[in-house]
Amino acid sequence: MTQPVTRFCLVRHGETDWNREYRLQGHTDIPLNHAGLEQASQLAQAFRPDHAFQALYVSDLIRTRQTSAPLQTRLQLNAHYTPQLRERHMGALQGLTYAEAAEQIPDLYRQHQARDPDFDLEGGESLRRFRARILDGLASIAALHPGENVLIVTHGGVLDIIYRAATSKPLEDKRDFPIPNAALNWLDYQDGGWTLRRWADESHLSSALDEIQ
Repeated sequence: MTQPVTRFCLVRHGETDWNREYRLQGHTDIPLNHAGLEQASQLAQAFRPDHAFQALYVSDLIRTRQTSAPLQTRLQLNAHYTPQLRERHMGALQGLTYAEAAEQIPDLYRQHQARDPDFDLEGGESLRRFRARILDGLASIAALHPGENVLIVTHGGVLDIIYRAATSKPLEDKRDFPIPNAALNWLDYQDGGWTLRRWADESHLSSALDEIQ
């Protein structure tokens, strides 16, 4: 029997100081900066108070929790916080800027840039494991909400995985699509497959940084 469509709106968290510095956050728990808090407020205003979302799921890191707070008030939804929606664990790269990583651990940095799907960043997550975590997690959410609208607040790496799943873009390919802070990304899920509806809608924002690559 065909599963009813679950309609997702996925949002990357607002800006942090580490985003501004092009520093790899991963699981490091970094709060929003002033611009990020303003983006979170603008994000909430993008939706009517009666917008028909049935559920809100949020990564349990502080930058996503802060981004979701105005949404919870605006939409009168309780958030389900889950570590399954966290950013990719960046292993030895976590806490470094791209420039620092290239200088301090050049061999590891080159492997990261090569996008080997099985390379775990020396204690982090491989792209393949990360993809499995994210796709399994979102499929589980969809199974709980068949035929419903679900709002997700998560991270740039998660959105990268979903875009690739919806467009059949390989993990190994360099990213050629934007992932701005606090933009709206609309996708449908049905019977194990993703369909991209609208991507990187920034019309509600005064400004936003793209995800680092």
